[in-house]
Amino acid sequence: MSLVTADNLEKTYQAGEVTVKAIRGVNFSIEPASFVAFVGPSGSGKSTLLNMIGCLDPPTSGSLHVAGQDITRMDRRQAARFRGEHIGFVFQDFNLIPVLTVFENVEYPLLMVQNWPAPERKKQVKDLLDAVGMGDQGDKYPNQISGGQKQRVAVARALVTNAKLVLADEPTANLDGETANRIINLMKKMRDEFDSTFIFSTHDPKVMKNAETIFTLEDGKLLQRQNHNGGSHA
Repeated sequence: MSLVTADNLEKTYQAGEVTVKAIRGVNFSIEPASFVAFVGPSGSGKSTLLNMIGCLDPPTSGSLHVAGQDITRMDRRQAARFRGEHIGFVFQDFNLIPVLTVFENVEYPLLMVQNWPAPERKKQVKDLLDAVGMGDQGDKYPNQISGGQKQRVAVARALVTNAKLVLADEPTANLDGETANRIINLMKKMRDEFDSTFIFSTHDPKVMKNAETIFTLEDGKLLQRQNHNGGSHA
C-alpha cells in the first residue's frame, strides 16, 4: 500500500484579480520507506506540493491520501493533529528554537502533540540524538553548534514522534558540499533504521543523485517520474 497517493491534485491561489495555478492535475504514488525528490525550477510547485502533503496547505481539488487517510477531508484541527503524529519536517534554515537547548528542541514535538510520560520522552530524545551523532551535544544551544550539527538535530526532531514520513524542503541549501553529503547519508541511514520515507524538494544534484525516485515538475505539472535505475516515464 502506498504511503502517499495524489489523484488529479490541483492548487490554485488568488493573487488580487490574478488566478495562479500552482499545481495542475498531478498524479503520483510514493511507497513506504522510500527516498524521493521533487525537482524543478523555482516556481514549479515543489514547495506547494510538500506543503499539501504535510497538511500545511489544503488542495483546491483532487484527493491526497497520506498513511491511509484522505487528508483533503480534514479540518484544520484534524490536519494539525495528523501532522503532529505522522509527519516530520526538515527545513533549509533548520528552524531550531534559539532559546531551547539541542535536547529541548528535539523534545519539543513530543510536548506539543503527544502526551508522552517524561521518562519515555527523555529516552526517545536521547536515542534519537545518539542515532544522529549528537548525543554529547544535548546541553548546547543552536548558536553554539555548526550548520551541519543543526541539521542533524533537525533530522532527530523530525523523527522523534516515530514519524513515517519526513518532508525535507531544500535541506542542504545552506550547507557546504561535504556537510551536505554527510546529512544526505545520515538521512539514508535514518530511513534504513526507522523505515521512514523521506520526500525532498530540492535543486541539489547531490540529493538527486541519492534519490531512488525523482519527480520532475514544471509550471505546476508533473513532467516525469524517473527511477534510480534510469527508467522514466511521463
